[in-house]
Amino acid sequence: MKYDDPRNLSAWSALYVTGIGLLVYLFTSLSTDTFHWVVFTGIAVGLLIFTYLLSRTVLEKFIFEKIRPIYKTILTRRSTSDEIRGEGGKESRSDMIERVSQRVKEWDQEKSAEIAQLKRLEAYRREYIGNISHELKTPIFNIQGYVLTLLDGGLDDPNINRDYLLKTEKSIERMITIVKDLEMISKLESGQLKLEISRFDIITLSKEVIEFLDDKARTRKVGLKLSRGFEKPIFVYADRDRIRQVLTNLVDNSVVYGRKKGSTTIGFFDMDDHVLVEVTDDGEGIAAEELPRLFERFYRTDKARSTETGGSGLGLAIVKHIIEAHDERINVRSSIGVGTTFGFTLPKVP
Repeated sequence: MKYDDPRNLSAWSALYVTGIGLLVYLFTSLSTDTFHWVVFTGIAVGLLIFTYLLSRTVLEKFIFEKIRPIYKTILTRRSTSDEIRGEGGKESRSDMIERVSQRVKEWDQEKSAEIAQLKRLEAYRREYIGNISHELKTPIFNIQGYVLTLLDGGLDDPNINRDYLLKTEKSIERMITIVKDLEMISKLESGQLKLEISRFDIITLSKEVIEFLDDKARTRKVGLKLSRGFEKPIFVYADRDRIRQVLTNLVDNSVVYGRKKGSTTIGFFDMDDHVLVEVTDDGEGIAAEELPRLFERFYRTDKARSTETGGSGLGLAIVKHIIEAHDERINVRSSIGVGTTFGFTLPKVP
């Protein structure tokens, strides 16, 4: 009950009168010894209550003063006294301590998430550096072996020198490809690579890519073709050179990793204001657990073939970055023994 509430005035009056009556009864009815015992007990109880309240107040104040700077630190900004005590300064210290406890738990969860993220980034950094080292180490060791062979007398043997020089040149080209692709990804991620957006026919561009890779496909007896029914132009709005790079990488992958004597088809699907471009092969397919990591740098589903197929191991990562730079998305679906399809969208224009 509140002292200043008029509705409780009668109750307080009754309690006051009852207390006075009880004191009068004690003075008149109790003997001197009994009265002294009651007074002593009352004083002792009163001192005990006073000591408890004083200790609690001092302890709460001490805890409050210790928690106050911790609370300010957690909020990472200067707190006012009203913030600490609650709105209007009416929040009790026990409530404030409970609120600080909740803040500490939230802060701990946030920092734990940040630490976990830093650990993932550190693991990614180590894996990334290790992958670069591995990819560059192979052509460097090859070049070293070829040069040492030539220096040991192979240079004077016409059956050896030209062959080893050609192999050296091939390894150097692979190193140049890796460095160029790393530079490309760095520019894409940092936003330094500016897209040259223009209107062009995606059908014509696809035919150019097929013609460019035709010799390589014939070597592996892989057929390259457009899906039927697309003789008319389909105009899109994008960076022509970068989309050519995307199609080249996807078709080249289908030739290298696809089934010998297989086929690769570039298809198109109308999606109102967009066109879906798909590159489909009938190769061995990719396991479902491999698909989420397929666009990671240097990730290979068949690591044993990395030396045989060459390349930088960055092709699909570059493809993903180029498509996302256009604010579009790329996806992949695959079935073991059936084949793989990569699809991406581009904005369509009249």
